[in-house]
Amino acid sequence: MAHVATLVQAGHEVMLTHGNGPQVGNILLKNQLAAPVVPPVPLDWCVAQTQGTIGMLIMAALEAALVPRPVRVATVVTRTLVDRDDPAFADPVKPIGKYFPEADARRFEKLGQRWKAFDRGWRRVVASPEPIEILDAPAAIALMEAGYIVVAAGGGGVPVARNTDGTLSGVEAVIDKDLAAAVMARAVHATALVIATDVPAAVAGYGTPAARPIGRVGVGELRNLQAAGHFASGSMGPKVEAALRFVEDGGRRAVITSLEHIGSALGETAGTPETTDTTGVIGTILEK
Repeated sequence: MAHVATLVQAGHEVMLTHGNGPQVGNILLKNQLAAPVVPPVPLDWCVAQTQGTIGMLIMAALEAALVPRPVRVATVVTRTLVDRDDPAFADPVKPIGKYFPEADARRFEKLGQRWKAFDRGWRRVVASPEPIEILDAPAAIALMEAGYIVVAAGGGGVPVARNTDGTLSGVEAVIDKDLAAAVMARAVHATALVIATDVPAAVAGYGTPAARPIGRVGVGELRNLQAAGHFASGSMGPKVEAALRFVEDGGRRAVITSLEHIGSALGETAGTPETTDTTGVIGTILEK
C-alpha cells in the first residue's frame, strides 16, 4: 500500500480492487476437509468472505502508509452480475482448490459440485463467466463522493445472476478480477485503469529470443499482438484484454506495470534507473 499511497499523495482519486485466488483456495480446502462435519458453503459465500478479510488488510495498510495524513478507507462487499446462459456454465473449466482422490471427488459431486481428473488427481472446476455489471458500483461512488478511498469488486466480485422473478441469487463461479476491474472502472467513470502485476510491462514474444517489453501502445497494435498469441490466457492475457476493453469503452488510459512502478507509469515520467527496466520501459501504457 505504500505504492498506492504515492498516488493518493499526488492527488489522484483512487479506487482499489484485488485478487483472491490463494485465499479462496484456503477457504475451499477448509470446506473440503471439514465436509463430513460441516456442510460446505457455496463459492459465492467464499468470495464474499475474502472481500471482507482482504479489504480489512488493505484498509489498515493504506491508512498506516498515509499517516499522518488523515484518510478514510472503506470496503464494499460487491456483487457482479453474470448471465445464467453464459456458455461458461455449460463447460466449467476453471480449476480451484486442492487435488483429491477420485473417491473424495465423487462424494463432493453428490453435493452438486463439478470435478475433473488431472494428472495429479481430481480438482473441482467451476465456470468463469463474463462480468456484465458491478451492481454495487453506486454504493462505491457514494463513498468516494464522501471522501473515502474505496476497496471494491475484490476477487472479481461475488457472482450473482437474475432469477425469472427479477431477484438475484449467487452462482457457483469465479469471475476474472482484471475483466471485472475494467467493468468497475467504467462504472465509476475512471479516467485510468492501472493493473499492478509482478512484471514491469506486458511482453511481446515472451520466452523467445525476440522478447520485448511493450511500452506506449495503441489499441490497434495491442489487438494485433493479442490476436497473434503473444499473451497467455492464464497470466497476461486477461490483463491485456481488460486494458483494451477499458480504453475501447471510453477510458482515457490503461496501464499494466509492476506495483512499484505505478506512480511513474501513471504520471508518464521518463523514469530513472530505479523505476524502469533496462529498456527504459516503465509500463505498458495503452491509449487510443
